[in-house]
Amino acid sequence: MDRSQKEALVTSMNEIFGSASSVVVTHYSGLTVSEITDLRVQMRDAEAHFKVTKNRLARRALEGTKFEGLLPLFEGPTAIAYSDDPVAPARVAVKFAKGNDKLVVLGGALDDKVLNETEVKALATLPSLDEQRATIIGLLQAPATKIAGVLQAPAGQLARVFGAYAAKDAA
Repeated sequence: MDRSQKEALVTSMNEIFGSASSVVVTHYSGLTVSEITDLRVQMRDAEAHFKVTKNRLARRALEGTKFEGLLPLFEGPTAIAYSDDPVAPARVAVKFAKGNDKLVVLGGALDDKVLNETEVKALATLPSLDEQRATIIGLLQAPATKIAGVLQAPAGQLARVFGAYAAKDAA
């Protein structure tokens, strides 16, 4: 890799760190190509990304970003998972790490807050942004549905009473 390629990579990673809402730092030592490919597919399905990094270039790219607190984690064979969804990279990385001991979650960051391994695992258990939106919409719609049910109940009861009287008179 020549100097211009390294500069382009640092610039690209700096843009990634500038736009992502969360980053998870992992050690991937011993993972096979097929396992990394599987992890990347899972990340892509969750609308996240997984990238093997060169530590020195990653440290340069982190400088001046909101994820600068992650600098000490870049030791050894590191890779990053990142996304605009704050939960997706943590969820996929933690789930994959449970099934494969070769992937180790070191820590991460959510916006400007640095997270340790335990906090990343806690973040992974949270519902995604879309799930949270669906829950809020459900909560907002529930009272309207209940009110409609309550308003319809007396009319339904009256209709049943009239139906019973009509059946009684017909008999």
